[in-house]
Amino acid sequence: QVRLVESGGGLVQAGGSLRLSCAVSGRTFSSYVMGWFRQAPGKEREFVAGISWSDSTYYADFVKDRFTISRDNVKNTVYLQMNRLKPEDTAVYYCAADMGRRTPRANQYEYDYWGQGTQVTISS
Repeated sequence: QVRLVESGGGLVQAGGSLRLSCAVSGRTFSSYVMGWFRQAPGKEREFVAGISWSDSTYYADFVKDRFTISRDNVKNTVYLQMNRLKPEDTAVYYCAADMGRRTPRANQYEYDYWGQGTQVTISS
C-alpha cells in the first residue's frame, strides 16, 4: 500500500512563496514518477509539475520559472517550491505517484496513487 500525505499549504499574499511537501510511504519510492496537480473551485484538476526517478522534470507552461519540483529519495518526499504566487494559483494541490512509467506525464489518469490535497490560497 502506498500512502501520500501533503503538507505546507496555507494563505499568502500575491508575490509570496510556499513550499509544499508530499511524504510517501513505499519501499520503492525512488523508482516512482511523482507529480503535482491542482484543482481550483469549479475547474478540472490540472497538471502542475512532475519529476522522474532520475530527477528529470516537466512543468506546465503556466508555472515555468516560478515553481520548482524536487525529491529527496532518502526522506521519501517530493517538494513543490512555489515562488511569485498569483491569485490564480489558488487551488487544492495534490501529489500523485506513477509506478509504471519512467517519465512524468500530464495525464492524471496515468497516476496510480494520490494524496488528500492541501489548500493553497493567494490573496491579492
